[in-house]
Amino acid sequence: MSLEARPLQLPSFVDERRVSRFQYGVITLCGLVMFIDGFDTQAISYMAPHIAKEWGLSPQTLAPIFSSALVGLMVGYLALSPLSDRFGHKRVIVVSTIGFALCTLAAVWAFSVPELIVLRFLTGLGLGAAAPSCVAMTGEFSPKRLRATFVLVIYCGFSLGFVVAGLVAGWLIPAHGWRSMFVAGALAPLLLVPLLLRFLPESPVFMIRCNQDPRRIYHVFRRMDRALPEHAAPTFAVEAEDAGKRAALSSLFTRDRVLGTVLLWFVFAINLAEFYALQSWLPTIMTSLDYSMSTVVTATTLTTVGGIAAAFITGPCMDRLGAYGTLGALYLVGFVFVALTGLAFSAPLWVLLTANFLAGCCISGGQKSLIALAAVFYPAPIRSTGVGWALGIGRVGGILGPIVIGAALAAQWSAGAVFYAMAVPMLVAGVAVLLLGRLYGTRRNRVTTGARAEDSVAEAVPGEGAQA
Repeated sequence: MSLEARPLQLPSFVDERRVSRFQYGVITLCGLVMFIDGFDTQAISYMAPHIAKEWGLSPQTLAPIFSSALVGLMVGYLALSPLSDRFGHKRVIVVSTIGFALCTLAAVWAFSVPELIVLRFLTGLGLGAAAPSCVAMTGEFSPKRLRATFVLVIYCGFSLGFVVAGLVAGWLIPAHGWRSMFVAGALAPLLLVPLLLRFLPESPVFMIRCNQDPRRIYHVFRRMDRALPEHAAPTFAVEAEDAGKRAALSSLFTRDRVLGTVLLWFVFAINLAEFYALQSWLPTIMTSLDYSMSTVVTATTLTTVGGIAAAFITGPCMDRLGAYGTLGALYLVGFVFVALTGLAFSAPLWVLLTANFLAGCCISGGQKSLIALAAVFYPAPIRSTGVGWALGIGRVGGILGPIVIGAALAAQWSAGAVFYAMAVPMLVAGVAVLLLGRLYGTRRNRVTTGARAEDSVAEAVPGEGAQA
């Protein structure tokens, strides 16, 4: 059947073919944006002790600096990410990358806490707009059988950004001061922008919906499959499941889903509170205990590496053994390991580093696994809305976590006491996930990599002598 007779349909066109080098390139670019996101998010944690010393600040004063970017991230995630539907994923990714790069660069010349808070908030807005668009772009260019894997890969890019931030901080800050981290954090995205403009395509689904030039659309299809003829006039279609309008927020609160939504948001808030509290304050806590900068960087990096390592274990376990039971068990084990980290501050260094790694497996690894759990819980028509709002609402926990720990340190809590307190929410999260599994697990007890494709076609755009 000719291209003119049979429309090129998304996502089945992607699902039915091997992944091309072009698609790998798109996913790599999205992963690089996520990598820079992670670098920028974590870099402030290594700068914080030096900012406090230079400006004469107390630990409690640092908390708003940590949280301002997270507030911006939440606002960007909830309010700005829908702009992709109107302007396209590529435009949002490029503009937001330029925006958070310039705000990071401007922070080099910040000389007061209010200035730094405002600039970190604006940086968070850009990061919050870019990340969801990268996830959406990755999903669109990934076949269903590998979609979850590729999304996990770019999230690992975020975690690798955390790791590299520590390595760069250990080199730059002693040699050039803490402001050099802002310079590095700004130059990296600015250097990436030309690559995004040159090699990142626009979303084909967006172009089809907006009735853009069929030649441009067909060019993207040909880059995914070079077997297509160079000259053709095909029609394009988006299958019904992908063509529908964004699901309303009210669909998350139907009678059979409202309790699950509330519990899921609650667990997201707990996990992100633990994650950002750990990443924000561990360098400051260890610095105050007279550990060397290299040891501080190693300990903080190990918490992130633990999360990456855990993803390779929890993914298959969630698929084979059940999502709710696996994640619930991970949080319950995390309760033990986070508490042991509090004890390890008085133990030999290797014990502390091991405890940091294991705590990171449960906190950082739990964060990634929780995204997969949300994809299990919500059905395909509202999956993006459900996952997006869970992440957005969870940012409330990410904002409050560093503030609460900052208040505890200002009240002269010991490092051990802080981690004993942090262990308790992990126990609560584990119980909540197991309760979710008891209520909903019989209906959705396995991780799926995509939704069933619908047979009907919702919209199509006729070609007009398309040419690559």
